[in-house]
Amino acid sequence: MRRNKAQLGQKGRHWNLLDMNGHLGGFAAALIDDPVWVMSVVPTEAKLNTLGAIYERGLIEYQNWCESMSTYLRTYDVLHADSVFSLYKGRCEMEDILLEMDRILGPEGTVIFRDDVDVLLEIKSIRDGMNWESKIVDHEKGTLEREKLLFAAKTYWTASAPVSEKRESKTTF
Repeated sequence: MRRNKAQLGQKGRHWNLLDMNGHLGGFAAALIDDPVWVMSVVPTEAKLNTLGAIYERGLIEYQNWCESMSTYLRTYDVLHADSVFSLYKGRCEMEDILLEMDRILGPEGTVIFRDDVDVLLEIKSIRDGMNWESKIVDHEKGTLEREKLLFAAKTYWTASAPVSEKRESKTTF
């Protein structure tokens, strides 16, 4: 985690973080000295119920990522999705989870995906179509690991002005 912290951008820019698959709370523990607030979530489909193990580390919740999360729009600055898509493969559509992530992530927010390289390539192709900037980097153990990291940044954009036909109007008095 420390090695890849530079991928998050300028220090102090991110405040609200969501760990979408909290495991044992390692993501929150890695950021313990940083001025951030981390919500650790245990997916309802997780093989091990680790909610008790991460309870002492802060705010926690259960969540089924095939459904929308009970939170406001643009609540989080950073999302950490460790093996979330492998966990939900065959249970719901990848696009539905990505759209929910887009909904709860603020403008110019960052997502850290950690998953199998094939899953990340599929995520990247969908994210690029959503005007996100993204980059895949190797696992900490090296290039031979199938698990990789995908850093994605939600770009800030606004709809362009509609092209309207300019008509000359004649005013008569």
